[in-house]
Formats: sequence, structure tokens, C-alpha cells
Amino acid sequence: RIVFLGTPAFAVPAFQILLKHSHEICAVFTQPDRPSGRGQKLQPSPIKLLALEHGIPVFQPTRIRNEENRELFENL
Repeated sequence: RIVFLGTPAFAVPAFQILLKHSHEICAVFTQPDRPSGRGQKLQPSPIKLLALEHGIPVFQPTRIRNEENRELFENL
């Protein structure tokens, strides 16, 4: 079972390899959506889009190192 942590586009190839080789990815942690462009609309990360495309749960905590996330990791 794998919990993938990543946000930027350069993490996508590694994530795709895990998907291709049928690893069990039980969740993805990525940074919260960020405002982008002239309208400052929230834009999801490339990793979030790929995870959602494959039906993988996505978590977007503002801080990864806290007690709540530790418990979530243990449960996954």
C-alpha cells in the first residue's frame, strides 16, 4: 500500500509509473489548490488531477506534519 506525496508537474512521471505497475495507491497528499492567472482562480495541482482521474482519494492539508495527518497515515 502506497500513500503518494507530491504536488508539482515533475512528480507526475513517478506517479504514473506507480499507476502503470498496478501498485495499490490508497491516497495522495498534495498541497492545497492555489490561485493562478488573472482571475486568481484556484488551480488544482497536476498530481491532484491525475489522482482524481484514477479515483484515488486526495488530501490537501495546509501542513503535513501534525497529529491529525499522522493518525490518517496510520489508518491508511
